[in-house]
Amino acid sequence: MAEDRPTLDQIDPSGAISEAADRIARPTRGALLKRAGVGATILLGAVRTPAAAAAASQKRDQAILNYALLLEYLQASFYTEAERMRALKGALARQAQVVGEHEREHVRALRGVLGSVAIARPKFDYRGVTEDPSAFRDTAVAFEDLAVAAYKQQAPRVQSKELLASLLAIHSVEARHAAWIRFLAGRLPAPDAFDDPLPQRRVVGIVEDTRFIVAPARTSGKKRPRFTG
Repeated sequence: MAEDRPTLDQIDPSGAISEAADRIARPTRGALLKRAGVGATILLGAVRTPAAAAAASQKRDQAILNYALLLEYLQASFYTEAERMRALKGALARQAQVVGEHEREHVRALRGVLGSVAIARPKFDYRGVTEDPSAFRDTAVAFEDLAVAAYKQQAPRVQSKELLASLLAIHSVEARHAAWIRFLAGRLPAPDAFDDPLPQRRVVGIVEDTRFIVAPARTSGKKRPRFTG
């Protein structure tokens, strides 16, 4: 019953979900990306030979793609779980179905490019937001805005032209997702003439604050299935 479902305030006491891209900067907390294998050390160090430069460039590109993959895992599992919970109706259900398919394709594409160096899929517990249309909608707005800002920050750092083209192809679709869910939420799809990028440390802090990535995996609530990690 609706009264048994957690409210968004209970799920998100720190405001990590609501208006995520507008949050103030937080200190870096690297545990999430360390688990994902995206350490900052690959971005540092002196490079003295063309071969070393090429290797460092490749590692940095791989780190960026793994970072993107982590965000795609987060979104793909979120929409997949929402579809399985069957709590959404009408336009919102259609949005989850279409966007979920896109996010799963993004995961497959990034894993295909990364091959053996692709990070493993984390375990997720969305803590009730997929069971309530209002909570789902607000979380989807935050996720899509977050992805757009994260891609915008990382794309100029990619050295490979082929990989850059792939990331930009995903980025433009994420922007369409953001506009769609904003419209369904009654918000302006494009409130500003320009978008700001979001640094990785802020994105990681926001994702960590949601506590949607869990270890070990667990479920909660009365309905099944909730856990799609």
